[in-house]
Amino acid sequence: MTLSEFDAYRPENEPRRKRRRNRPPGKRRGGGNGDGAREMPMVEDVEFADSYYGRPIVKAPPWDDKISAYLFLGGVAGGSAMLAVGADRIGFDKLRRNTRLTALGATIGGTVFLILDLGRPERFHHMLRTFKPASPMNMGTWILSSFGMGAGVVAAIEVDQLTGQKIPLGVLRKVVYAFEKPAALLAAVMGAPLASYTGALLADTSVPTWNGGKDNLSYLFVSSAAMASSGFALITTPTSQTRPARTFATLGAVAELFFSEKLTADMHPVEAEPLQTGRPARKLRWAQALTIAGGVGAALLSRNRIAAIASGTALATASMLTRSAIMEAGINSTKDPRHVVEPQRDRLAARRAKGIVDDSITTVG
Repeated sequence: MTLSEFDAYRPENEPRRKRRRNRPPGKRRGGGNGDGAREMPMVEDVEFADSYYGRPIVKAPPWDDKISAYLFLGGVAGGSAMLAVGADRIGFDKLRRNTRLTALGATIGGTVFLILDLGRPERFHHMLRTFKPASPMNMGTWILSSFGMGAGVVAAIEVDQLTGQKIPLGVLRKVVYAFEKPAALLAAVMGAPLASYTGALLADTSVPTWNGGKDNLSYLFVSSAAMASSGFALITTPTSQTRPARTFATLGAVAELFFSEKLTADMHPVEAEPLQTGRPARKLRWAQALTIAGGVGAALLSRNRIAAIASGTALATASMLTRSAIMEAGINSTKDPRHVVEPQRDRLAARRAKGIVDDSITTVG
């Protein structure tokens, strides 16, 4: 005989009854009509809502501020590399040098945050063992690695020149300098994908708010990258050489304002809700105000050194707030099953209303 923790829920033994003959069909001993009425239920009665026992339907990604920092620094790095190519073509040496160094510094910082989030450094290496074009995360690893090689070469050349060629390169100096143009081009070509792939990465998940913005999220991240990188250029470079950065900043600010509005306009109202309430909404309001202030300052006032620094700081801060707000809103959208169920129900109803009932999404009622 064994005992378990559930024995306490069982009713006391009742006196055995004599077996009745000629019991009506379907009538079981104990008067329960076969429904187990003599036993106490093991769980409470529940009402069906939109999820199993109120648990989230979509599991929230285990990401925090480290990934927000990675998203921001990736945008800074990609935009800075593109600015560096333009500065080199028109002969703005200080702008070229500062943007190249910024690109490498942001790449190193972003990679550190990414590896810290992965938990073990070897996981980053393991992602390079495969090449999967269908996986934004895998492709992002290759983009970041390729970009880092190009950015590292040109930044090493800039540091070597700053120190009067005192870096102990030896016979490798000529080889490194010979690869300056190809490396700069590689960094510039990979700069745009580096700034935008993180938007595709978020949108490729089942997180409701991120997936709902799949048509605009990458464009918003590119605009944000243009603002952030030009903001750093305005801060670090004399105003006499910031003309490309001012233009880049103004275009980035206009595009940021446009795509931030379009992002929520194209979403289902329930998917957009996490971006319009709570801390993400406050961050986005601050980002919008700083984008307007920084964009106007970059376009009209940044020939003044103090105004240039203030405008650059506003633009970089706005970019960081935008990415942080989108990250937080996406995680919040997984906590309420309504953000998952209601958009799906409405999309299903819309497809049925159009007469689409014979594909893998719709079913005939």
